[in-house]
Amino acid sequence: MRFNSLQTLPGKPLRLDWVGVVFFTTVHAVALLSPWFFSWSALGIAVFLHWLFGSIGVCLGYHRLLSHRSFKVPRWLEYAIAILGALSLQGGPIFWVAGHRLHHAHTEDEYKDPYSARRGFWWSHILWILYPRAEFFEYERYQRFAPDLARDPFYRWLNRYFLALQIPVGLLLYALGGWSFVIYGMFLRCVILWHTTWFINSVTHLWGYRSFDSNDNSRNLWWAAILTYGEGWHNNHHAYPHVAKCGWRWWEIDMTWWAIRLLKTVGLAKDVNLPPAV
Repeated sequence: MRFNSLQTLPGKPLRLDWVGVVFFTTVHAVALLSPWFFSWSALGIAVFLHWLFGSIGVCLGYHRLLSHRSFKVPRWLEYAIAILGALSLQGGPIFWVAGHRLHHAHTEDEYKDPYSARRGFWWSHILWILYPRAEFFEYERYQRFAPDLARDPFYRWLNRYFLALQIPVGLLLYALGGWSFVIYGMFLRCVILWHTTWFINSVTHLWGYRSFDSNDNSRNLWWAAILTYGEGWHNNHHAYPHVAKCGWRWWEIDMTWWAIRLLKTVGLAKDVNLPPAV
């Protein structure tokens, strides 16, 4: 049976979120102005913030620390890393973690996985956001899938006000380098980070090689791993989701793991889950 990606349940079409369409279109449009505001320092800011908010905030923080608890850090450091994740503009921590845990619990299920790859590339890449389903986007419904975070007043606050954190970032960037820094450090960085993160939902369930016979179509894809600081070794991750290291072979580069290993070396990370002998 052919599956229609714009059905939430048989016979119940999804509705396009026009506020989301306008928001994402606007951010992409402003990012397209970047050639007219180019400077090497602005490009450097974009690259640095892509790493800081992407690798440390999302990959290390939202994903490996909060979603899977693959290692532990002091609470003050956990909160600081979660703020970096919130600055990525990919949603609050409770929203992100709940959705990702559902993805692992029901991988590629057309109805239970928020960004099921079986609905097609564009659904898993972005349409799941533009056609939001209430069970994944309404706080009272999704928070029960991240109860450990929902019980914490700090995470509830961050989940509600993550968008407002962009204001001080924008003001700081403008003070440091004017509109060039704002366009590169916020808009261009945000667009690139969105799509590189979304590639893990889409392309790594379509293309690449499989090291493990996991119960899904997850794949290891080298170029996605480079763009996402190691997250592209997705078949490894789906086979052992609670392992802190996604790149297992010597040539599977995992920059996020390097950061976790550094934290462990200086005594800030403990109980780090390592790959089993396989």
